[in-house]
Amino acid sequence: MKVLSMLLHRLSVAYRQSFPHVARAASRRLQLLLFCVGLAGGVLPGCTHLKSGYQSKAAFEEADRDFGQGKFSNSVQKYEQVLLKYPKEGDRALFEMGVVYSHPRNEQKDYQKALECYSRIVADYPGSAYRQDSEMMIFYINNVIFKDGLIASQQALIERLREDVRSRGEEIGTLQKKIKELEEKITVISAPKGPADKIVVEKSARRMTLFSNGAVLKSYKIALGGNPVGAKEMQGDNKTPEGTYTIDSRKKSSQYHLSLHISYPNEEDKKRAKQLGVSPGGDIMIHGIKSGFSWVGNLHTEIDWTKGCIAVTDEEIEEIDRLVPNGTVVEIRP
Repeated sequence: MKVLSMLLHRLSVAYRQSFPHVARAASRRLQLLLFCVGLAGGVLPGCTHLKSGYQSKAAFEEADRDFGQGKFSNSVQKYEQVLLKYPKEGDRALFEMGVVYSHPRNEQKDYQKALECYSRIVADYPGSAYRQDSEMMIFYINNVIFKDGLIASQQALIERLREDVRSRGEEIGTLQKKIKELEEKITVISAPKGPADKIVVEKSARRMTLFSNGAVLKSYKIALGGNPVGAKEMQGDNKTPEGTYTIDSRKKSSQYHLSLHISYPNEEDKKRAKQLGVSPGGDIMIHGIKSGFSWVGNLHTEIDWTKGCIAVTDEEIEEIDRLVPNGTVVEIRP
């Protein structure tokens, strides 16, 4: 998974250099797809989470090896042979075929065939461990197909504007400005001064704001715990706490880039957990993106993916680390 992510990242860079006017949109939807696949458990060829039977293991390894060498057609053919010869492993074979058909490096990729593979798993293998991942892939591939249409429309608009620039010399300055706005959409944001003396987290708005002497320094879009509604009650409930805390320590190196530790649980949290007869949990942080996925950037906020922490991008946590000293008050609102 790590090697594949690096390769796809390089492809994304090359694509941006060749087609800068559409690269951002294409890159965003590919990154979102890969990010969600990564969170679901790294379900790419060679890294599947079900153990093959003894007889089919060699066949899968051979198909995976062809995939790793970029022999996509050979890989599909071998997965098809597995499907026919080992029907009990059919769900895995179909899933692997879907991945090959939708892989960005496959010059003959076919999203419709990928959808057919995933749909067969949903229809024919209702108890499969691959069912949930297949439903997710169906959703995201349909989303990619839809966005491809939007990208094509945007590209056509850009090309029309360029033609206008070439044919209407007297208006070239105005049209170049429009093209630049359409392609780059640059937002200039002044760097905050700091230091912050208060952090306010608004869970329902997915927003975190830094304050200094009552004035706003900067706001950030955030991701929360996977079960975001309501206050955290016990360890493992994937909820983000609600209440007043402080930043009491930090880690300069962690599996989430940088992290600022929040002083959860407070006395009220401990009392509530005691009444429920459970552990209140702990290790609630403001942190960056999981190691290996920093390239996702702001797209990580499309999903509440943490175990109760508050997540921002790696660049943002570096800025927050500079602005927020230990002892800063953290108010987390519903």
